[in-house]
Amino acid sequence: MRAIVSIVVAGIALGLSACSPAKPPVGRWEGSFQSPDTMIVARLKIEKNGAIFLSAPDALNVSTDPDQRAIIRARLAQDLVSSWPLVQPRQMHFNGHIFRYPGRVAPQMKWDASTKTMTVIVYPGTLPEVDIPMHPVTSFSSDPWQN
Repeated sequence: MRAIVSIVVAGIALGLSACSPAKPPVGRWEGSFQSPDTMIVARLKIEKNGAIFLSAPDALNVSTDPDQRAIIRARLAQDLVSSWPLVQPRQMHFNGHIFRYPGRVAPQMKWDASTKTMTVIVYPGTLPEVDIPMHPVTSFSSDPWQN
């Protein structure tokens, strides 16, 4: 009888551990995206307690003039650096691969544990979603474009 109870308890414990929510990766990432008319820089920090700090300033309808683009790149980098201390933590549901806001459908980030690749998904205005490949950093840079 004791053996049966032990097996049942072990089975329940194993079942509950399999149902526990996936833990998000902990770390810091930066990334950027450019197209002929859109520029985005992104900074992400995930803490051990699951708090997510994310900022992704963008510029839409950007000129193709190289001098103007350089000015916009510098402004976005400065916006990212100066606004970072004001970023509030967010909570997201993480299923082991996709991050979503609670009760929402649209994915906000993707994590590939096998390659340790993080992607931030941005929805700029009426444009289609933009996937921003992120790279891990030990400390944040003042120039997120250098990736």
